[in-house]
Amino acid sequence: MAIRYEKAFDIQEKVNEIAKKLFPHIYIDDVICLRSFGSASKRTIARCHALGKAMQIGLGRKGFYLIEVISERFDKLDEEEQIKTLIHELMHIPKNFGGGFIFHNVVNNKNVDLMYEKYISLKKNNFKEKKNEKSYWF
Repeated sequence: MAIRYEKAFDIQEKVNEIAKKLFPHIYIDDVICLRSFGSASKRTIARCHALGKAMQIGLGRKGFYLIEVISERFDKLDEEEQIKTLIHELMHIPKNFGGGFIFHNVVNNKNVDLMYEKYISLKKNNFKEKKNEKSYWF
């Protein structure tokens, strides 16, 4: 059976929110999320793909990244593990957004966990700020 891809709008929303809070160097309009079905990979949950420098030059465009979640594994994860997986994939994107990757010497469980805690903290602070905002109806 061939692998099948579809746009993952639910994942895109999560990736955009995470990127806005943790990775301001990421141009969210140049990151697309897909869900794949039928992958033969055994342990992969998600992958980050990049448009390499040669393709960028050939197409006359700047960096572009694609985050693929493998439905058979990703969709079974709880919310926390899904968020950590997406953080992991976003951490592969370098600050210059140039088509390269940050490798697993930096993108590891320890650093993903630190970024996850920062993300949760930022979400809580944002919630508190919104809760404290006064709404006036005239």
